[in-house]
Amino acid sequence: MRFLIVRLGSLGDVIHAIPAAAALRNHFPQAQIDWMVDPRYVELLQLVESIDQPIAVDPRQSVDTSSVLGTITDLRRARYDAVLDLQGLLKSAVLARLVGGRRTIGFPRRHLREPVARLFYSDATDPGAATHVIDKNLALLQALGVTDRRVHFPIRIPHTPVVESVTGRFGPAGFAVLNPGAAWPNKRWPPERFGAVAAALQRERGLRSLVLWGPGEEALASVVAASSGGSAEQAPPTSIADVVGIARQARLMVSGDTGPLHIAGAAGTPIVALFGPTFPERNGPWSPRDIVVSRVAQCECHYERRCRRRGRPPCIEDITADEVMDAVRRRLADG
Repeated sequence: MRFLIVRLGSLGDVIHAIPAAAALRNHFPQAQIDWMVDPRYVELLQLVESIDQPIAVDPRQSVDTSSVLGTITDLRRARYDAVLDLQGLLKSAVLARLVGGRRTIGFPRRHLREPVARLFYSDATDPGAATHVIDKNLALLQALGVTDRRVHFPIRIPHTPVVESVTGRFGPAGFAVLNPGAAWPNKRWPPERFGAVAAALQRERGLRSLVLWGPGEEALASVVAASSGGSAEQAPPTSIADVVGIARQARLMVSGDTGPLHIAGAAGTPIVALFGPTFPERNGPWSPRDIVVSRVAQCECHYERRCRRRGRPPCIEDITADEVMDAVRRRLADG
């Protein structure tokens, strides 16, 4: 059997699709399972034991560009038994259909961000009452007779030079990870409050913090470290593999709804998650032990990159440092 998963991005959504690949591998242990993904996330999929081959397709390119058409031509030779579109957009659906598998499987119209994508599927599987995107992805496998809904992340934990350097620097006391960045400004909690959390963590627990940052976020990390009273330090530049390894070694992750948060969840790191415009029941931590501090009920800009509240800050800024520290205490007390 040959299967192709189509989930190009974003980083968090790619992570949320890994349990579907794991369930597919468990049901078809001898199958060829490939994955079409944004080139930026190939590094992550190379750590996933359920995947045979990540196939890079840049979602920012047009479907009719020569590089995309060349990739599609190569994939058509594989003669996939099924192509599963976990993205649910018109572009992903077109790509899935062009591969020419025996079946092209996706979600029904009411579960699609772009309902016209349904025209390109041979099969549409209704996820029913599933709320979290992980559960929706697992439900899609019903079309292939896969009914195992357990959430499993078969990820190899890398021990890169950066991971070794970080763990050696903090020593046996360990460290917390703070992640102030996010692609959407609407998801960012003020960096000074991350600094206050870092100071409280060291004061109460003797636990120092490492501040992650991605492209364009170094200044945010610098503010966190500067406002922590020496309780936090900036991470070195990191790759996705570095973040996986660092998260696995951390005693806690505090972050908004963004890629590193979901990496931490996949690595089994205890989490305190901060949510503003997105619904944690759909995108949040899946472990019942993790804690979410949310303002989604008060938000007026659900799933929008920028806040539209005139004269007022984004709703995530209504979350106080004291609330987050209370959540941190409860999560650490739970082990």
